[in-house]
Amino acid sequence: MLLAGAISIKLSPKVAEQLTADVTPASSDISKHYNVVLGSIYDGDTLRVSDGNQEIKVRLCGLDVPEKEQAMGIESRDHLRSLVAQGNGRIILVETDTDQYGRTVAEAFIPTSDGKEEIHLNTQMVADGMAYVYPKYVGSCLNGSRMQVAEEAAKRQAIGVWSNPTSQKPWDYRRRS
Repeated sequence: MLLAGAISIKLSPKVAEQLTADVTPASSDISKHYNVVLGSIYDGDTLRVSDGNQEIKVRLCGLDVPEKEQAMGIESRDHLRSLVAQGNGRIILVETDTDQYGRTVAEAFIPTSDGKEEIHLNTQMVADGMAYVYPKYVGSCLNGSRMQVAEEAAKRQAIGVWSNPTSQKPWDYRRRS
């Protein structure tokens, strides 16, 4: 049983068709519904959610974003906030792992207002040029290959983090800090 009929990704029609054709939607047997905790999005790949009983920290599977001090860091965070706002704070998670900091690693889906579509948050962030695919971790994501296709499209369009291809990747930045 699917929670929604389609996954929404805002790209050119040809690329969007490639991405939406094989995106694995959030199915009821592996997904959990939450509300995003107000004010908890402090960067473009991490947030907190609550199911009413507990609050958990979530790291978006297969993504890395610029640090707030880096070029596009604030824009990435604000873009994630705007995507989450489209679901009025509701979010569907498909957990894939727990990271070294105890955060739940997950793919995230934002239900749209009409209830007929979901935005695959991980892929949308990459497609919009607001996140990188993190090569070391994308393999554990159900939709990792779709995220990689989205990154190639964002690179070709030179949007967001790809508008300056010589920028330091977040994982390189942290090594030097």
